[in-house]
Amino acid sequence: MKRLFALAVATLFASGTALAGHCPAEMKSIDEALAKNPKLSEAQMKDVKKHRADGEALHKSGKHGESVAELAKAQKILGVKPTK
Repeated sequence: MKRLFALAVATLFASGTALAGHCPAEMKSIDEALAKNPKLSEAQMKDVKKHRADGEALHKSGKHGESVAELAKAQKILGVKPTK
């Protein structure tokens, strides 16, 4: 039982660490797409900026899985594929 618990903790730590490094790459892909002045409606641009900001806030608070999911929403609107 102790081994199983230790394995579960190690897996959670490893996945959190992997996602932590993933968030900045996703934010960068969004920023690069925005720099190209995509043709989006005002509402779409507002949504992209909101998802980007929310994703960064989640990343900074350590909620990396949620951050990646939020950033993916912005990428979808922009037509950008996730980096991984």
